[in-house]
Formats: sequence, C-alpha cells, structure tokens
Amino acid sequence: MSTTEVGHPIVVLVSANAEWVPVKELLKPARVERTPYGECLTHAIGNQEILFFHGGWGKIAAAASTEYVVNRWHPEILINLGTCGGIEGRAQRGEKLLVTRAVTYDVHEAIGDSSQAIDWYTTDIDLTWLDDSFPIEVRRALLVSGDRDLVPSQVSELVDRFDAVAADWESSAIAWVAHRRSVRLIIIRAISDLVNTQTGEMIGSLAGFESAATNVMRLLLDDLTVLIPYVLGRCVIDERT
Repeated sequence: MSTTEVGHPIVVLVSANAEWVPVKELLKPARVERTPYGECLTHAIGNQEILFFHGGWGKIAAAASTEYVVNRWHPEILINLGTCGGIEGRAQRGEKLLVTRAVTYDVHEAIGDSSQAIDWYTTDIDLTWLDDSFPIEVRRALLVSGDRDLVPSQVSELVDRFDAVAADWESSAIAWVAHRRSVRLIIIRAISDLVNTQTGEMIGSLAGFESAATNVMRLLLDDLTVLIPYVLGRCVIDERT
C-alpha cells in the first residue's frame, strides 16, 4: 500500500506552484504521487511521517484541496506554509506571520452589502491549544486573502478597512474549510516581498518571486524540525486536559 493511502496526523499544505517546486527539490522524495489537485509526497521529520500536499493557487483550489485532504487522510493538524506580500512600513521582508485571522477581502457586491459576505468568509483561527513556548520566531497577525496579488492601488483601503499587514491568495479559504471541519490549523506565511502605495517589489518579475519563494520555503521547511514535535506534544497535552 502506498504511504499516501494511510491516515496522517499532520498534513502540510503548500499552495502556489512556486512554493511547491522548492519543496520537492529540497526534500528529494523517492516517490511523488498525483491527486486531482496536485502532487503529494511523504517525508519523515524525526519519527513522524509527514504528508506534504500541493493544494494549488487561489481560493477555489485551496478550499477544494483542503476538503479533499480532510476527507482522505483525516489529519489532526493542518499546517499551511507559504509566502505572502507585505505592506511596506507594516511588515518586514522575511518576517514570519502566524495567522490569527484570515479575511477574504475581494468580495464586491452591487446589490447588497459586501461587508456581510466578507464577514461570512472571515475565520478566526483557534490557536488556544498553543502556548508561549511556540518554537519559531513569528508575529501573530491578521492576513487578508484575495484572488489577486497585492497591488499599490489597494494598500490604503486594506490598511484602513482591515488593519492589514500582508496579503496572500489562499489562507482565508483554507481557514474557512478547516474551521468547518473542526481540524486544528496553523498557517505560517513569510513575507516574500513588499508593496507600498506607489509600487511593488515583484510586480512584473515572476523570476524574482520564484527566487524569493525558494528562499522562504527553505526557511519554513527547516522550521518544521522543531514545529512538528511541538504541535504533536501540544495535542497530547490538550487531549489529557
């Protein structure tokens, strides 16, 4: 039986193609399997076999692939690792964000009030099972998600309306599904580039983003060596209380 056919207590979700390619290059798996959404592979961290799953970019793929992972492997913990664009002056390049709230900002209604829909697709992520000994240096922060890159023309609105510090494409969809399926979720996104009201560092530079994404994923994969034992320990502690 394939190792990806058994249950996995922890699944690491990776969204964008530019984030998944370095995962495969760095982990060098002996076997990569296909799913309806993307590739998946297993990799041992300590004594724990971890499933890594490429869920795809954008909210549609993120929501569908998260549901697929939950149904197929029944994980206790989902971990989403990836990049995000930071707002200059409110975030620093390379900074790691532990997402506490994921907001779907790109809902625009002409008939009703779009704020109701935005509220419906906003998720407060339950991190109460974690404690102050979290083993990675992170900043707990809200993240806004939309099916578009962070652009200068939206920076002021996102700051004023949501107090945003950074944005990505998938976090709000992953968080929305995980919450409804009662699966513990950790989202850690590192700032790959900065955007201000005038310009963005990676606008028009796919090669630049791919290089930045490779650097981000290398750091986040290294973090798993301390993160995995920590979250497994917290689950055991939590179940005993």
